[in-house]
Amino acid sequence: MIDDESTRDDVDFEPDDELGDVGAAQAKLKKVRTELKEAQAKRDEYLAGWQRCKADSINARKDALLQAERAVEREKDSFIEDILPVLDSFDMASASQAWGSVDDEWRSGIGHIQNQLLGILEKHGVKRFGKIGDKFDPRLHDAAQEVEDGDGESHTILKVLRHGYRSGERILRPAHVIVRK
Repeated sequence: MIDDESTRDDVDFEPDDELGDVGAAQAKLKKVRTELKEAQAKRDEYLAGWQRCKADSINARKDALLQAERAVEREKDSFIEDILPVLDSFDMASASQAWGSVDDEWRSGIGHIQNQLLGILEKHGVKRFGKIGDKFDPRLHDAAQEVEDGDGESHTILKVLRHGYRSGERILRPAHVIVRK
């Protein structure tokens, strides 16, 4: 077998009297093996490129889905933030002095509408928080005022000025409260 690769291109595959049929066959076999190695190297290169492209495509798809989920979540939060002032208005109306002079059936109907809104929010994972007597938590509550009141435990909520809302563990809006010193 001929080991000199520099003669590869110089080899004439037509049998010569000098080389004979065996020499020509060996030269042709060597060239075929070299071409096979080159083809395998190209195959491996193309396969690696295809695999990288496929992985990039999968990652791009995952990123697009994640971005779409985030966009939906932001839109949902924005919608909820638009509804919260309406619920605040219900709370302010029911806390006013004039509320007592309103017909009982009308008050009941307004309360029912408010409860429907709260039920819809809860159905979508949004919960209302902030009750009188709850322990003050600066992660959940925004203290508007601290009042000295010796009738109860310190750092508890005396009055809720505006309820807080959370979606899962995320706080959409802290409760605005008055706290006992």
